Amino acid sequence: MAKKKKNQKTNAMRIIEQHKIAYKEYEFEWSEDHLSANNVAEKLGIEDGKIFKTLVTVGNKTGPVVAVIPGNKELDLKKLANASGNKKVDMLHLKDLEETTGYIRGGCSPIGMKKLFPTYIAEDARLFDTIIISAGKRGMQIELSPLSILQVTSGKMAELTM
Repeated sequence: MAKKKKNQKTNAMRIIEQHKIAYKEYEFEWSEDHLSANNVAEKLGIEDGKIFKTLVTVGNKTGPVVAVIPGNKELDLKKLANASGNKKVDMLHLKDLEETTGYIRGGCSPIGMKKLFPTYIAEDARLFDTIIISAGKRGMQIELSPLSILQVTSGKMAELTM
């Protein structure tokens, strides 16, 4: 009987460990058709408001801007533009996601991107001691405090959702 391979650490996990931050890892079966945060919450048996999705936008002044928002909410682009000092932000084209961040759709973490982009976490995160974000790989999530994410990404909290 073959031994099950232990999961390899993602860039996000390595960075968190370098900062000596505690986190909990979750792994689940994923499919191309079910990558939404709501589906992840269902698979993990966790309220979907605690699972946060990472969205990458492009600001007219700053270039890429990362937004981390609850999976059950929608990003308000005007609020993100205001928080990030842009006049306007648009969603990054999906075809540019991997080249820009190093991550693919369904596995994009705010931690461990190719560059440290301006990162904003929705104020909703204050409702929880810990939130769950992508570990940087499809089928893997990590749970840690919002303040730890802010620390590692040099991020800020902001009102981002509709």
